[in-house]
Amino acid sequence: MNHKISVEDLRAYAEDFVRKEPGRLGTGGWWQAPLLTAAPVDARFDQLQRIAADDHLHPLDLLPTAKSVIVFYLPFKKVLVKANKKGEYPCREWGVAYVQTNDLIERLGRALSDFLLENGYRSGLTPATHNFNEDKLMARWSHKHLAHLLNLGRFGVNHLLITPVGCTGRLGSFVSEVELEEHPLIETDEACLLRAGKECGKCIVACPVDALASDHHFDRRRCWNRLNENRRVLDYFSDLPESTDVCGKCAALVPCSFKNPVAALKSAESQ
Repeated sequence: MNHKISVEDLRAYAEDFVRKEPGRLGTGGWWQAPLLTAAPVDARFDQLQRIAADDHLHPLDLLPTAKSVIVFYLPFKKVLVKANKKGEYPCREWGVAYVQTNDLIERLGRALSDFLLENGYRSGLTPATHNFNEDKLMARWSHKHLAHLLNLGRFGVNHLLITPVGCTGRLGSFVSEVELEEHPLIETDEACLLRAGKECGKCIVACPVDALASDHHFDRRRCWNRLNENRRVLDYFSDLPESTDVCGKCAALVPCSFKNPVAALKSAESQ
């Protein structure tokens, strides 16, 4: 028998799960309270192959009986982002946080899926990362594009998703048979100052390999090569998995690191 489940129920479950993670790890943890939103499976997802990748999966490819798409976001603590600002290369903590966050995303996705199954709804999941074509460097299931379509955030010039609490975090997503209503979290058409016609470009300057440009061009190959180089040359990454492809400089202490700066600017202008 199916039981009524709401987005608020899933948010509370996710918040409790993430809150307990530092105790499980025996550390202080890297994460602030998660965001979670959902939307019905509808025609908006038909555009994924146009706006993301030409072989991008449709939600119904994961689960033919899916009724909703669910996306969650794990924002990093400010102390971690500040530590990663220093120097040309990512700090040790950034790599460790990446590995532990990938694990957390997968376990949280499974836990939410199990919670829904206990209440009568099946789900379909994909890996937290490295589910992409390494020739095209495009994901067949893009958590970022799904989050954009669910109005969890907006893309920045750094090609990260800027949420109401910034862009320094990680995303997870899945589909389920549970029927959930629209729950948008972003309040502006743009969340990137430059894309909104304002002065910024801090992420362009911060990129150590000039992979970003003010015309929104993103050199994926140059970025990807740098991520792989970091794993090879940094001795303090040597004990981390081969898949630890990280940098994060374009998100470290820029105006969109911890907030939607367009919304903040509009609020200030209205006062």
